[in-house]
Amino acid sequence: MGWKNHPRAVLAALLAVHVLAHIDRNMLLGFSPQVTRELALSNAQYGLLTGAVWVLSFGVMAVVLGSLADRFSRTWVMAGGILVWSACTAASGAAQDFGQMVAARFFVASGEAALVPAAISLLTEIFPDRRRGGAIGVFFMGIPLGIGFSFVLAGTLGAAEGWRTTFFLLGAVGVACALPLLLLPDRRAAVAAPAPAQRTPVRAHLRAVVATLREAPAVAPTIVGFVLVHMAFAGLAFTQLWLVRERGLDAATIARQVGMLQLAFGALGALVGGFVGDGAARRMRGGHAGFILLLLAVCGPLMLAYRFAAPGSLLFYAGMCAGFFLPLATYGPANALIQSQTPPHMRSTMTGVTMMLINLFAIAGGNLAVGAVSDRLAAGAHAAPLTAVLLATDLAALASAFFFLRAAVRGRAPLPDAPPVQAVLH
Repeated sequence: MGWKNHPRAVLAALLAVHVLAHIDRNMLLGFSPQVTRELALSNAQYGLLTGAVWVLSFGVMAVVLGSLADRFSRTWVMAGGILVWSACTAASGAAQDFGQMVAARFFVASGEAALVPAAISLLTEIFPDRRRGGAIGVFFMGIPLGIGFSFVLAGTLGAAEGWRTTFFLLGAVGVACALPLLLLPDRRAAVAAPAPAQRTPVRAHLRAVVATLREAPAVAPTIVGFVLVHMAFAGLAFTQLWLVRERGLDAATIARQVGMLQLAFGALGALVGGFVGDGAARRMRGGHAGFILLLLAVCGPLMLAYRFAAPGSLLFYAGMCAGFFLPLATYGPANALIQSQTPPHMRSTMTGVTMMLINLFAIAGGNLAVGAVSDRLAAGAHAAPLTAVLLATDLAALASAFFFLRAAVRGRAPLPDAPPVQAVLH
């Protein structure tokens, strides 16, 4: 139990692992010209690798591994996931054709699905409620940091050693990170791990998800709102195409600007959303949900104005940065709210369900919808098809305010440590 007495050290270690996860996840994007050329991949094949192959694996396994993390050792589940994704990251470097790369990336996604559900449950246990959102916000800094470092490594180490060697080295680093976790026993607090829940069948455990949603009425609208906010990420995937094709900006220049601003304001959003959200939640009537409503009210008008502002103007960059800031700023307060309203033995599972819905509906479905609708508008001679569709993704993200408002109204005090849906597990 000694390692749990050092929550900041645990948070730092989990952040480092989360950064590594997003480096491994996004390294394929950094090496896209080299990989597609050497493996003779079409654009469609590359799109499958970065989209459907990843999302389907990650989404399903997030629920399965979240359930395992609730019933068994979270440290072992994380260690197993890191070993799988690291071994398959190395295997990505050895791939000789599309099929081999599909298999490798599928299992990279499966392994990475173990991290977030187990880590969020662990952080919820070792950090008090008043600091929980800040801790979760720091953890989710791994997303922008990992994306940024993946491109940096591709341009430095990758340029010197090649993409295959870089994948091999990342795999070795991951294995080295996983092994110490196997030595850390996850002895949960007695109230956080009732004995019947640890060995309950998976089907019964997943049925308890529905019971939890009934018991905690603020959780369902928070999850729906959280999924909708991620429609901003669907728009982000097409941002550079929009800026070049319809706003007339230089591709190389805007790529550097988008990368740096996304890294800076994504990380800032995670920090502000986490730490400021914790303080605001104690003072605002709507708690964490009320704070997210405030974020939407501030960032929303800027995001919409950005679509029509003159390129290079202050309003243009303010709106762009607001779009990078907002989604990451919701991670701390939204997850803190979900965790506080979820029984301790269901927290990893509920996080897994949330991650699955985000990946299936916002990331995969959102990207597919943006591409398909913009193609259809372009075929119909629409003057600015991407502008129209990306404006729709912004409006979808801002529509999350309706659900966060419902969460703020329905919100109540955190559930007691003794789980109220225990009978469901028998």
